[in-house]
Amino acid sequence: MEILHYLIYLAVFAVVGALGVGVIGMVRGGEFNAKYGNKLMRARVGLQALAIALLALSLLLSKFGSPPAPHP
Repeated sequence: MEILHYLIYLAVFAVVGALGVGVIGMVRGGEFNAKYGNKLMRARVGLQALAIALLALSLLLSKFGSPPAPHP
């Protein structure tokens, strides 16, 4: 399950990155914003959905995952 935590961190980092690039592009305006503004917003929404899905999966696995191994 540790890999799932790394995937969550990666997804959240990607959301922050897409949000940061989008905000900077929007503030600067110009051709970059006109060309990539909407694409960055769509990417951010998709990445947020992925991050939420991974968080939900992590919670489900922690609650309903396999029972602990018995002690000998």
